[in-house]
Amino acid sequence: MGSLYRHCLRPLLFLQDSEAVHNRVLRGLSMSARLPALPMLADALYGAPDLPVNFGGLKFPNPVGLAAGMDKAAAAVPMWERLGFGFAELGGVTRHAQTGNDTPRMFRAVADRALVNRMGFNNPGAEAMAESLRDWRAREQWPTHPIGINLGKSKVTPLKEAAEDYAFSFGSLQGLADFFVVNVSSPNTPNLRKLQDKSALDQILKMLRTVNAEVPLLIKIAPDLSTDAIDDVLDLATTHSLAGIVATNTTIERPSSNDSQCKKIYAETGGLSGAPLRTRSTEIISHIFKHTNGKLPIIGVGGIFTAVDAWEKITAGASLVQVYTSLVYEGPSIAGNIVRGLKARMEKEGVRLLSDVVGSADSQARPSR
Repeated sequence: MGSLYRHCLRPLLFLQDSEAVHNRVLRGLSMSARLPALPMLADALYGAPDLPVNFGGLKFPNPVGLAAGMDKAAAAVPMWERLGFGFAELGGVTRHAQTGNDTPRMFRAVADRALVNRMGFNNPGAEAMAESLRDWRAREQWPTHPIGINLGKSKVTPLKEAAEDYAFSFGSLQGLADFFVVNVSSPNTPNLRKLQDKSALDQILKMLRTVNAEVPLLIKIAPDLSTDAIDDVLDLATTHSLAGIVATNTTIERPSSNDSQCKKIYAETGGLSGAPLRTRSTEIISHIFKHTNGKLPIIGVGGIFTAVDAWEKITAGASLVQVYTSLVYEGPSIAGNIVRGLKARMEKEGVRLLSDVVGSADSQARPSR
């Protein structure tokens, strides 16, 4: 099915504006979820085999999740499970509804299998998302896999009021998700990344802890942080007993390229995702795993297109992985293909549980004593 998408459907989709295609696909998935037969058909075509993972006290049917940014309005909640995903992270969502930055704001660097976006947290707002989630529950179409929500800061909210902004969104959505991710690392909201500073992030986490004592809470970090800055975040994660780290968000760095179309896209302002981010995100995952002695769970994101890419993230230290850009390039079979590839790799390696290989690349690299 992946080959059919890449060779037949993708060329047609790529003739159209990237964001326009994104919106049409979400509308289609939202409509499909409301029709009795289509979710079952999607499951038959794209469903993934079981590959259970425990993370943050939650049970995941498989380790491949949908990254934030794909479904910001909870438009297609029941369908992600049907497309083989082991979990879905919705959002980013903010306290206030936002239209985001001016268009065009999403671009494809096709030869490099990458995207550049400067969306700016366009979303309907936390209260509207809560209504959508309650509606899916009322329809009895709630998925069996975990649902996460990515929380961002509203553009109109001053940095000094960021903690209250995040807390409001959390309060509006509490009880409607299995875990929450604090996003202080998007490059597309002015000054947002300043909230990765230790003192600013500490205030946000303290505020969230006052309104949340039970739901797993994670932080999503940028790939552009220095090692010292990453270690500051990890110290806070330990202090506030966070459930884990999502590594990483998009990057403001640009790779070198000999392709003229890619060069043009890389000149655009925004965050880069996709294949060029793979190595850097894996390096950060490895650092986090080593720095925390594997005690802080990691969700790995960045440049995952195949089971080989996912295995690299997992053996570097990630317990779960997420995809976004590869869904655009590889189509709806991406999650199932990765899960099947992981199961085949485990059988080849004689591995019974995926958790047995988390962080194993580091141990294999160490000399025997």
